[in-house]
Parts: sequence; structure tokens; C-alpha cells
Amino acid sequence: MAGVVVAVALDDAHRFSKRVAPAVRLLAGLGVEGDAHAGVTVQHRSRVARDPSQPNLRQVHLIHRELLDEVDEAGFTVPPGAMGENITTEGVDLLGLPTGTRLRLGADAVVEVTGLRNPCLQIDGYEPGLLKRMVGRDADGNVVRLAGVMSVVLEGGEVRPGDRIDVLLPEGPRVPLAPV
Repeated sequence: MAGVVVAVALDDAHRFSKRVAPAVRLLAGLGVEGDAHAGVTVQHRSRVARDPSQPNLRQVHLIHRELLDEVDEAGFTVPPGAMGENITTEGVDLLGLPTGTRLRLGADAVVEVTGLRNPCLQIDGYEPGLLKRMVGRDADGNVVRLAGVMSVVLEGGEVRPGDRIDVLLPEGPRVPLAPV
């Protein structure tokens, strides 16, 4: 399974959306160089308030372009970076990956998928009604989160639009993604 990087984004402050850039540099064990969410320990403000010593399992946020296309068709305007993601992908079923999947991004960078992004009310602050498109329920009534996946950086490197994404599934039992 392979895909492609559509866009990369970062922001040095804790704002909802990130600015699209020509490239980002991933730093092993930290995240995106220059991004407010980079760090060994948790950087999301609500999580820092609860326990600033917990590990940062949300160093790099990835969203699939196919989701942005779906919400665009529903009347929302959501370009890459708008949902706060660092990397917009195409051709990879991010939400269907098991925990521990590794993604090689370009020539050098490798991230490990840690879990699902838990959509929050800030999404409706970006565009009213959008949160309902980012979370739903399956046939059994279980919550389904669609707002992308979170990851940690195992190997650093530069990532650019057009870079290939190689999917390396974990060995052994496959554990479905859960919110992190």
C-alpha cells in the first residue's frame, strides 16, 4: 500500500489551523520542527493542564485528503492545514490502519501511528456544523472518529508535497486505532 503527501503544514502557536508550507522537517522523538505541538511530553494545552508529564503521542497529525473532499462536497470549505493537521495524505486509508503502523514519508522520515484524533468543539469554531462531519456512529451505535490520526516521529527527515508514503503494517495481532 502506498500513497502520496498532498500538503504539509505547521504553526508555532496553539491555533486551530496550521499554515501550509513547501516542506516540514520531522525531528525524531519530537515532531515537526517549529510546530507548537512538537515535544517529548504532551503539548496540547488541555492535556498539559491535566498532566504535563505524559508522553506526547500526538507529535504529528495526519488527515486524508479524501475526507477533505467529502466535507467540501457537503458544502464546507476545508483546505489542507485547516483542521490543524501537519500532513495531508492521499491514497492511504489512515483510519483503517492498526495501531503501531509505520509510515515512511519521503526518503527518510518515519512516523508510527499512535491513535485517532479525538474531534473537539473547536472544529465547529472553524466552520459551524463541521464537527458532525468529523464524528458519527456506526451501525452498532459506536462512535466513529474521522478527523485523522496521530503519530510519533521515529526517524526524522524532510517531508514535501508529492513525497511517496509507504505503509509498513505491524507484525502480530492488529490492534484497531483508539483516540489518543
